[in-house]
Amino acid sequence: MTQLTDFSEHLHALDRSPATVRGYVNDLNVLSRWLEKDLAALTAADVREYRSSLLESGTAAHTINRKLAAIAAFGNWAAQTGLMPNNPAISIKSVETVSLAPKWLDKKQRRDLIQTVTTDLQTARLRYPRLWLLRLRDAVSVILLLNTGLRVSELCNLRVGDLVLTERKSSLTVRAGKGLKQRVVPLNKDARAMLEQWLEVRPQIVSEALFIGQRGEPMQPRSVQNAVTRYAEQAGLPDVTCHVCRHTFAKSLIDSGVTLEKVAALLGHESLNTTRLYITPGETDLELAVTTLSE
Repeated sequence: MTQLTDFSEHLHALDRSPATVRGYVNDLNVLSRWLEKDLAALTAADVREYRSSLLESGTAAHTINRKLAAIAAFGNWAAQTGLMPNNPAISIKSVETVSLAPKWLDKKQRRDLIQTVTTDLQTARLRYPRLWLLRLRDAVSVILLLNTGLRVSELCNLRVGDLVLTERKSSLTVRAGKGLKQRVVPLNKDARAMLEQWLEVRPQIVSEALFIGQRGEPMQPRSVQNAVTRYAEQAGLPDVTCHVCRHTFAKSLIDSGVTLEKVAALLGHESLNTTRLYITPGETDLELAVTTLSE
């Protein structure tokens, strides 16, 4: 569809992330099939009816709001280009949602996961010397996620040259975060120690990628998630993902008294509203609150 092709090019020109562009285009394709007419003929009544049909079908509120955001973005572009007289979604309200705390590991769970990583690495060196290099790479990746809050894509895109490890400074640069934004993330002593250990044994190959596979190829997100899952299962922790590690980093900072502005900067959040999710009480927070009533 030419309209969606032109719209996606417009989004790319605005430096929207590839995932956002794909999501918007997919949502608009679904709308087009439901509408059974040209998107340029979309009206406010159509949008309201579509919103109602999604609610009646039991679609989650955040999914409905994402679809409405795609329609609104398309409507803005279409109105600006003259494809539509106005944006048909401009007066359509989003669906109310209840803010839920993201899943994170509490202090004990975090310690258990780190201890499992350490133990597994020691065991691998003795029992699986040929696989130890990959096990070290996996261990460093997970420790880095827990201590920097990087997204898995950001971790996989790291280059050796993105690291600064001097006597005065330890940091890494995220060159292409969400929305193609760059940021510098300081490294604590745990992250630095693991990275230095990895750099000492990392194969000296042409690839600039910091984390590489057996054939020198850049580490893929699936490999990182497999490592997180393996360590988490060994630690007896269910449903731990790379993003749970990111949430754990953020929650740990909040609990330590770090301000929302600083946490947002470290995570690469554009809006403080996103970061505020980490001050939403989690299950453990509520359990601790209740126990204070016990004598």
